[in-house]
Amino acid sequence: MEQSDTVASYTEAGRKNVTLVYILILLGFVIGLSPIIGVIFAYLNRGKGEGWVDSHYTFQIRTFWIALIASFISMLLMMIAIGFILLILVAIWTIIRCVKGLQLASRGDAVPDPGTWMF
Repeated sequence: MEQSDTVASYTEAGRKNVTLVYILILLGFVIGLSPIIGVIFAYLNRGKGEGWVDSHYTFQIRTFWIALIASFISMLLMMIAIGFILLILVAIWTIIRCVKGLQLASRGDAVPDPGTWMF
């Protein structure tokens, strides 16, 4: 029973789940499907937590979709050599957003502007 309670604490809306989603997005650099699992958690839990938690879910969902689309465009542009540079910039952008989100979540603070394209 104790193990299922621990798992539930990571899958229900809250600080642990927000942290898990950020980690899953970051793991996407080595385990390709983990961001998809993370964004599913974010979609399932958005609207179920406190206001600060929901701001993180919105921020995470936007991070996932913007990074996915930007990565796709970067790969298309690899034919003209600029794509590789853009792909590196997308990776840096994603890492910065996740690290900033993790810092805010660890303090229990909301993302100031979850709809932003920047950090």
